[in-house]
Amino acid sequence: MEKFTFRHAAAARLAGARKRAIVGVVASGNLEALFERLPEGNDCVIEVATPIQGYRDLWAEVVSDFVERRSPGGLRVSINDGGARPDTVALRLAQGARLMERD
Repeated sequence: MEKFTFRHAAAARLAGARKRAIVGVVASGNLEALFERLPEGNDCVIEVATPIQGYRDLWAEVVSDFVERRSPGGLRVSINDGGARPDTVALRLAQGARLMERD
């Protein structure tokens, strides 16, 4: 199991008041992502646990793209990967951010 954490300073806090959300299911080719509000600041912290070794750089690119597109400041995202492809990771991150924007 490989674990790593990415921390980005987003341009702004993500809108909305929802405290938590979960998207996806840990199953073959998918992942589970838990979204939680941080009490303050514009940091976005993404923690990844994956059984697939050697793809940290690809994860870093997908996470950077997510932060640039969505500006998810004030979020902690915990990802339990089940072997998801990069497009599935991007989809789950976008879905989770959208849920968090809801009141």
